Amino acid sequence: MHTMWKGSISFGLVNIPVKLHSATENKDIKLRNLHKECQSPVKYEKVCPVCDTEVTNDDIVKGFEYTKNKFVVLEEEDLQSIKDEKAEKSVEIMDFVKLEEIDPIYFDRSYYLSPNEGGGKAYTLLRQALEDTGKIGLAKITIRSKEHLAVVRIYQNTLVMETIHYPDEVRDFQEVPNVPEETNVGEKELKTAKMLIDQLTTEFEPEKYTDEYRTALLELIEKKKEGEEITTAKEPKTPDNVTDLMEALEKSLNESQKNKKKGSTTKKATSSKKKSTAKKKQKTAT
Repeated sequence: MHTMWKGSISFGLVNIPVKLHSATENKDIKLRNLHKECQSPVKYEKVCPVCDTEVTNDDIVKGFEYTKNKFVVLEEEDLQSIKDEKAEKSVEIMDFVKLEEIDPIYFDRSYYLSPNEGGGKAYTLLRQALEDTGKIGLAKITIRSKEHLAVVRIYQNTLVMETIHYPDEVRDFQEVPNVPEETNVGEKELKTAKMLIDQLTTEFEPEKYTDEYRTALLELIEKKKEGEEITTAKEPKTPDNVTDLMEALEKSLNESQKNKKKGSTTKKATSSKKKSTAKKKQKTAT
Protein backbone atom coordinates (compact mmCIF):
# COMPACT_ATOMS: atom_id res chain seq x y z
CA MET A 1 0.00 0.00 0.00
CA HIS A 2 1.42 3.38 -1.06
CA THR A 3 2.71 5.62 1.76
CA MET A 4 1.56 9.20 1.20
CA TRP A 5 2.81 10.82 4.43
CA LYS A 6 5.23 10.04 7.25
CA GLY A 7 5.15 11.62 10.67
CA SER A 8 3.94 10.86 14.17
CA ILE A 9 0.84 10.79 16.35
CA SER A 10 1.29 12.64 19.61
CA PHE A 11 -0.94 12.76 22.69
CA GLY A 12 0.44 14.00 25.96
CA LEU A 13 4.06 12.88 26.06
CA VAL A 14 3.43 9.81 23.90
CA ASN A 15 4.87 9.97 20.38
CA ILE A 16 4.07 7.28 17.79
CA PRO A 17 5.92 7.25 14.43
CA VAL A 18 3.37 6.40 11.72
CA LYS A 19 2.77 6.24 7.98
CA LEU A 20 -0.40 7.43 6.26
CA HIS A 21 -2.13 5.44 3.51
CA SER A 22 -5.29 6.33 1.61
CA ALA A 23 -8.11 4.08 2.87
CA THR A 24 -10.37 4.57 -0.14
CA GLU A 25 -9.94 4.88 -3.89
CA ASN A 26 -11.91 6.67 -6.56
CA LYS A 27 -13.11 4.14 -9.12
CA ASP A 28 -14.78 6.64 -11.44
CA ILE A 29 -14.17 5.83 -15.10
CA LYS A 30 -12.31 8.78 -16.60
CA LEU A 31 -13.33 9.72 -20.11
CA ARG A 32 -11.00 11.89 -22.22
CA ASN A 33 -12.19 14.71 -24.45
CA LEU A 34 -11.28 13.93 -28.07
CA HIS A 35 -11.36 15.99 -31.25
CA LYS A 36 -14.39 14.67 -33.16
CA GLU A 37 -12.61 14.87 -36.54
CA CYS A 38 -9.47 12.84 -35.79
CA GLN A 39 -10.22 11.48 -32.28
CA SER A 40 -7.03 12.96 -30.82
CA PRO A 41 -7.01 14.00 -27.13
CA VAL A 42 -7.71 17.70 -26.69
CA LYS A 43 -4.95 19.67 -24.93
CA TYR A 44 -5.64 22.32 -22.32
CA GLU A 45 -2.88 24.90 -22.37
CA LYS A 46 -2.22 27.69 -19.88
CA VAL A 47 -2.57 30.90 -21.87
CA CYS A 48 -2.54 34.49 -20.66
CA PRO A 49 -5.57 36.21 -22.27
CA VAL A 50 -3.88 39.63 -22.16
CA CYS A 51 -0.45 38.69 -23.52
CA ASP A 52 -1.95 35.97 -25.75
CA THR A 53 0.99 33.67 -24.99
CA GLU A 54 1.37 30.26 -23.42
CA VAL A 55 2.50 30.42 -19.78
CA THR A 56 4.88 27.97 -18.06
CA ASN A 57 4.83 27.04 -14.37
CA ASP A 58 7.84 29.32 -13.79
CA ASP A 59 5.76 32.30 -14.95
CA ILE A 60 2.92 31.64 -12.53
CA VAL A 61 2.43 33.12 -9.05
CA LYS A 62 -0.41 32.62 -6.58
CA GLY A 63 -3.01 35.32 -6.07
CA PHE A 64 -6.15 35.88 -4.00
CA GLU A 65 -8.99 37.71 -5.74
CA TYR A 66 -10.42 39.91 -2.97
CA THR A 67 -12.72 41.76 -5.40
CA LYS A 68 -13.42 41.49 -9.14
CA ASN A 69 -10.06 41.55 -11.00
CA LYS A 70 -8.21 42.79 -7.90
CA PHE A 71 -5.59 40.39 -6.54
CA VAL A 72 -3.24 40.10 -3.60
CA VAL A 73 -0.12 38.40 -5.02
CA LEU A 74 1.54 35.83 -2.78
CA GLU A 75 5.10 34.77 -3.53
CA GLU A 76 6.41 31.33 -2.57
CA GLU A 77 8.49 33.00 0.17
CA ASP A 78 5.30 34.47 1.66
CA LEU A 79 3.65 31.06 1.83
CA GLN A 80 6.75 29.42 3.29
CA SER A 81 6.94 32.04 6.05
CA ILE A 82 3.61 30.93 7.60
CA LYS A 83 4.24 27.20 7.34
CA ASP A 84 4.60 25.23 10.55
CA GLU A 85 7.22 22.60 9.70
CA LYS A 86 6.52 20.70 12.93
CA ALA A 87 2.77 20.53 12.24
CA GLU A 88 3.40 19.08 8.79
CA LYS A 89 4.95 16.00 10.37
CA SER A 90 2.61 15.49 13.30
CA VAL A 91 -0.92 14.29 14.05
CA GLU A 92 -1.45 16.17 17.29
CA ILE A 93 -4.33 14.74 19.32
CA MET A 94 -5.83 17.62 21.30
CA ASP A 95 -8.91 16.00 22.85
CA PHE A 96 -10.72 12.67 23.18
CA VAL A 97 -14.45 12.51 22.41
CA LYS A 98 -17.18 9.99 21.61
CA LEU A 99 -17.68 9.13 17.95
CA GLU A 100 -21.47 9.54 18.16
CA GLU A 101 -21.00 13.19 19.15
CA ILE A 102 -19.78 14.03 15.63
CA ASP A 103 -22.44 14.21 12.93
CA PRO A 104 -21.47 12.38 9.67
CA ILE A 105 -21.82 15.66 7.74
CA TYR A 106 -18.41 16.65 9.13
CA PHE A 107 -16.52 13.64 7.76
CA ASP A 108 -14.35 14.06 4.66
CA ARG A 109 -11.65 11.48 3.76
CA SER A 110 -10.33 8.33 5.42
CA TYR A 111 -6.70 7.21 5.80
CA TYR A 112 -5.14 4.13 7.33
CA LEU A 113 -2.38 4.67 9.87
CA SER A 114 0.39 2.09 10.16
CA PRO A 115 3.28 2.16 12.65
CA ASN A 116 6.61 3.32 11.32
CA GLU A 117 9.89 1.79 12.50
CA GLY A 118 9.94 1.44 16.28
CA GLY A 119 6.32 2.52 16.68
CA GLY A 120 4.62 -0.86 17.02
CA LYS A 121 4.32 -0.92 20.81
CA ALA A 122 3.03 2.67 21.16
CA TYR A 123 0.64 2.07 18.23
CA THR A 124 -0.80 -0.98 20.01
CA LEU A 125 -1.04 1.01 23.26
CA LEU A 126 -3.13 3.78 21.64
CA ARG A 127 -5.32 1.26 19.81
CA GLN A 128 -6.06 -0.66 23.00
CA ALA A 129 -6.68 2.51 25.01
CA LEU A 130 -9.16 3.81 22.42
CA GLU A 131 -10.95 0.46 22.34
CA ASP A 132 -11.20 0.17 26.12
CA THR A 133 -12.47 3.73 26.63
CA GLY A 134 -14.76 3.82 23.57
CA LYS A 135 -13.28 7.21 22.63
CA ILE A 136 -11.72 8.70 19.50
CA GLY A 137 -8.91 11.24 19.27
CA LEU A 138 -9.60 14.73 17.89
CA ALA A 139 -6.48 15.97 16.14
CA LYS A 140 -4.90 18.43 13.72
CA ILE A 141 -2.73 17.52 10.75
CA THR A 142 -1.27 19.41 7.80
CA ILE A 143 -1.42 17.63 4.43
CA ARG A 144 -0.16 19.34 1.27
CA SER A 145 -0.03 22.75 2.94
CA LYS A 146 -3.64 22.53 4.17
CA GLU A 147 -4.41 22.22 7.86
CA HIS A 148 -7.10 19.65 8.61
CA LEU A 149 -9.16 18.78 11.64
CA ALA A 150 -9.19 14.99 12.01
CA VAL A 151 -10.25 12.10 14.19
CA VAL A 152 -8.22 9.01 15.03
CA ARG A 153 -10.28 5.90 15.65
CA ILE A 154 -10.20 2.10 15.27
CA TYR A 155 -11.42 0.27 12.17
CA GLN A 156 -11.16 -3.52 12.53
CA ASN A 157 -7.71 -3.77 14.17
CA THR A 158 -6.22 -0.72 12.44
CA LEU A 159 -5.98 2.92 13.43
CA VAL A 160 -7.78 5.16 10.95
CA MET A 161 -7.48 8.91 10.60
CA GLU A 162 -10.45 10.70 9.07
CA THR A 163 -10.23 14.34 8.10
CA ILE A 164 -13.30 16.32 9.09
CA HIS A 165 -14.59 19.73 8.06
CA TYR A 166 -14.22 22.75 10.29
CA PRO A 167 -17.56 24.12 11.55
CA ASP A 168 -17.39 27.15 9.22
CA GLU A 169 -16.99 24.78 6.23
CA VAL A 170 -20.40 23.19 6.89
CA ARG A 171 -23.14 25.33 5.37
CA ASP A 172 -26.03 26.45 7.55
CA PHE A 173 -28.99 24.09 7.10
CA GLN A 174 -31.33 27.06 7.50
CA GLU A 175 -30.17 28.33 4.11
CA VAL A 176 -31.56 25.26 2.33
CA PRO A 177 -34.54 26.48 0.27
CA ASN A 178 -38.09 25.09 0.32
CA VAL A 179 -37.67 22.80 3.34
CA PRO A 180 -41.21 22.30 4.71
CA GLU A 181 -41.91 23.28 8.29
CA GLU A 182 -43.27 20.58 10.63
CA THR A 183 -46.75 19.66 9.42
CA ASN A 184 -49.41 17.20 10.51
CA VAL A 185 -48.89 13.83 8.85
CA GLY A 186 -51.80 11.42 8.39
CA GLU A 187 -51.69 8.66 11.01
CA LYS A 188 -52.39 5.94 8.44
CA GLU A 189 -49.66 7.21 6.11
CA LEU A 190 -47.14 7.41 8.95
CA LYS A 191 -48.01 3.89 10.16
CA THR A 192 -47.60 2.48 6.63
CA ALA A 193 -44.30 4.33 6.18
CA LYS A 194 -43.00 2.85 9.46
CA MET A 195 -44.11 -0.65 8.38
CA LEU A 196 -42.21 -0.17 5.10
CA ILE A 197 -39.09 0.89 7.03
CA ASP A 198 -39.41 -2.22 9.24
CA GLN A 199 -39.75 -4.43 6.14
CA LEU A 200 -36.63 -2.92 4.55
CA THR A 201 -34.56 -2.92 7.75
CA THR A 202 -31.56 -5.24 7.59
CA GLU A 203 -27.95 -5.54 8.70
CA PHE A 204 -25.47 -3.42 6.75
CA GLU A 205 -23.61 -5.61 4.24
CA PRO A 206 -21.53 -3.22 2.10
CA GLU A 207 -20.50 -5.90 -0.40
CA LYS A 208 -24.06 -6.26 -1.70
CA TYR A 209 -24.15 -2.66 -2.98
CA THR A 210 -22.53 -1.98 -6.35
CA ASP A 211 -22.11 0.95 -8.72
CA GLU A 212 -24.50 -0.15 -11.47
CA TYR A 213 -23.70 2.81 -13.71
CA ARG A 214 -19.95 2.09 -13.62
CA THR A 215 -20.59 -1.60 -14.40
CA ALA A 216 -22.86 -0.68 -17.32
CA LEU A 217 -20.31 1.84 -18.62
CA LEU A 218 -17.50 -0.75 -18.53
CA GLU A 219 -19.71 -3.23 -20.40
CA LEU A 220 -20.54 -0.56 -22.97
CA ILE A 221 -16.85 0.22 -23.45
CA GLU A 222 -16.02 -3.48 -23.92
CA LYS A 223 -18.80 -3.88 -26.50
CA LYS A 224 -17.57 -0.82 -28.34
CA LYS A 225 -14.04 -2.22 -28.35
CA GLU A 226 -15.33 -5.49 -29.84
CA GLY A 227 -17.37 -3.66 -32.45
CA GLU A 228 -20.77 -4.86 -31.24
CA GLU A 229 -23.92 -2.93 -32.07
CA ILE A 230 -25.20 -1.05 -29.03
CA THR A 231 -28.89 -1.15 -28.22
CA THR A 232 -30.73 0.70 -25.47
CA ALA A 233 -33.35 -1.07 -23.37
CA LYS A 234 -36.71 0.66 -23.12
CA GLU A 235 -37.72 1.98 -19.74
CA PRO A 236 -40.74 0.23 -18.19
CA LYS A 237 -43.83 2.39 -17.96
CA THR A 238 -44.87 3.59 -14.51
CA PRO A 239 -48.45 2.53 -13.73
CA ASP A 240 -50.82 5.50 -13.84
CA ASN A 241 -52.74 4.34 -10.76
CA VAL A 242 -49.79 4.99 -8.41
CA THR A 243 -50.53 8.65 -8.03
CA ASP A 244 -50.75 9.52 -4.36
CA LEU A 245 -48.47 9.02 -1.37
CA MET A 246 -50.62 6.41 0.37
CA GLU A 247 -50.89 4.19 -2.71
CA ALA A 248 -47.14 4.46 -3.33
CA LEU A 249 -46.37 3.47 0.27
CA GLU A 250 -48.75 0.49 0.21
CA LYS A 251 -47.41 -0.68 -3.14
CA SER A 252 -43.81 -0.46 -1.85
CA LEU A 253 -44.80 -2.37 1.31
CA ASN A 254 -46.46 -5.17 -0.70
CA GLU A 255 -43.42 -5.45 -3.00
CA SER A 256 -41.10 -5.59 0.00
CA GLN A 257 -43.15 -8.36 1.62
CA LYS A 258 -43.15 -10.39 -1.63
CA ASN A 259 -39.37 -10.03 -1.95
CA LYS A 260 -38.87 -11.15 1.66
CA LYS A 261 -41.06 -14.23 1.11
CA LYS A 262 -39.14 -15.08 -2.07
CA GLY A 263 -35.85 -14.70 -0.23
CA SER A 264 -37.07 -16.89 2.63
CA THR A 265 -38.31 -19.57 0.20
CA THR A 266 -34.99 -19.51 -1.68
CA LYS A 267 -33.03 -19.88 1.57
CA LYS A 268 -35.19 -22.85 2.66
CA ALA A 269 -34.83 -24.53 -0.73
CA THR A 270 -31.06 -24.02 -0.65
CA SER A 271 -30.89 -25.38 2.92
CA SER A 272 -32.99 -28.45 1.99
CA LYS A 273 -30.82 -29.05 -1.07
CA LYS A 274 -27.65 -28.89 1.04
CA LYS A 275 -29.11 -31.34 3.59
CA SER A 276 -30.17 -33.74 0.81
CA THR A 277 -26.72 -33.58 -0.77
CA ALA A 278 -25.10 -34.20 2.62
CA LYS A 279 -27.30 -37.28 3.22
CA LYS A 280 -26.42 -38.69 -0.21
CA LYS A 281 -22.72 -38.20 0.52
CA GLN A 282 -23.12 -40.02 3.86
CA LYS A 283 -24.89 -42.95 2.18
CA THR A 284 -22.19 -43.10 -0.51
CA ALA A 285 -19.47 -43.04 2.12
CA THR A 286 -21.25 -45.85 4.01
